[in-house]
Amino acid sequence: MNVAIIAAIAYGIIAIIGGIIGYTQARSTASLISGIISGLLLIAGGVFYLQGQAWGFLLALVVTAILVVVFTIRFVKTRKFMPAGLMLTLGVLTLVIMVSQLGAIA
Repeated sequence: MNVAIIAAIAYGIIAIIGGIIGYTQARSTASLISGIISGLLLIAGGVFYLQGQAWGFLLALVVTAILVVVFTIRFVKTRKFMPAGLMLTLGVLTLVIMVSQLGAIA
């Protein structure tokens, strides 16, 4: 299995867990909805890629890039590592892994 897809699926699971934690701690419905949607898109992209659908990788790559932008903005505003800094760090790591694997995907 491709390391980039494992990273994307793992990031998706973390996004879902983060959304649930955001909802339970701060009653943030936006965190819950965005965490579940982005997490499911990342997981779906990985699963579709594993089933031979190359566009699944692109879906996971785009969702990861969007999350990196969102968490960069959030981190700059709050300057708090949790949760924005953590999700930004994990997102950048996932994005670097995915971009490094682009040659293997094509």
